[in-house]
Amino acid sequence: MTTIRNDLILSQSAFTHVVDVPIESIDIASWLFELPDAEYQRCAPPDHIAAGATWTDDGRRMSINVEQIGSGLVVQHYVGEVTEKHYCRMVSLSDVFTPHGRTKVQVIWELSAKTLPDGKTEYTNSVISHPTDEFLAFIEKNGATFEQAAHDRQVASGDHNRRETPLFAESIARAARAKMAVQNA
Repeated sequence: MTTIRNDLILSQSAFTHVVDVPIESIDIASWLFELPDAEYQRCAPPDHIAAGATWTDDGRRMSINVEQIGSGLVVQHYVGEVTEKHYCRMVSLSDVFTPHGRTKVQVIWELSAKTLPDGKTEYTNSVISHPTDEFLAFIEKNGATFEQAAHDRQVASGDHNRRETPLFAESIARAARAKMAVQNA
């Protein structure tokens, strides 16, 4: 069994982007679980490789994302703990493939929207990762300290999140506009 070290933070970042769509039209959960693979790839080229939606054995929604973050190929198994129109909390025990081998980290991805006074919507993309005991043994075996691994992950993950946030926000806005057009037709 994998032990997640919630007392340690491997990386953490949050970025926002404003879209010109009213919050009533935003549905993050629908967008996330209906996101076409090609659209996911457009949201952080060339890092985003593939995405799909499925279910856990116990019936919870799951988003599978494959992406390159720094030197690691990461396979995310995001399980929806909260999947609402304006807030999703997705938790993954993620497989990380590095030049030195394979390990696991926990990633918590929070997607949220809030209304602004001018009628626009502010989207926030927040990502935090925690090491597992397996990850800590992996870096020790490879001669790295936790501080160095956390620094490297923070740099790579922060850069990735900074680039994907506005593209995710605009993709969510396009999905909202498309649904509004259908409703108004």
